[in-house]
Amino acid sequence: MYYPTSSSDAEYIRRHGFQSQDASLGRGVYLSRDLQKATMLPLNHPEHDKVIIQVRVNVGRAIGINYQGHPMQYLWQTHNWDTAWAPPNCGIGWNGMELFCVWDPQRIQILKFIKPTLALQQANVGGAVYYS
Repeated sequence: MYYPTSSSDAEYIRRHGFQSQDASLGRGVYLSRDLQKATMLPLNHPEHDKVIIQVRVNVGRAIGINYQGHPMQYLWQTHNWDTAWAPPNCGIGWNGMELFCVWDPQRIQILKFIKPTLALQQANVGGAVYYS
């Protein structure tokens, strides 16, 4: 999965790990599997300062939250779910992209830091992107 951020926040995460945030699915770390959409974030941020963190995630028990106002949208963590998933174009998330909210940052392992321009170039050549 991917976590789009700024270079200063990426450095903080490299040193201290991910921190939970409050957003559209409640508290957790927000990730996506859509690399191309992740390259657009953070919105209104200078391109030269954007970084995408590629991660491996143990999603554990996951619940689908498929519309804004879902009864579990902000309560899933209190019902022993580890991850909430919002499908693309459901009204939750960044620009219609699929979204995962992982409750415990310890479930996330950093694999690589990627510059969005490099990610887009590699994604457009051959259709598949693999990083090690």
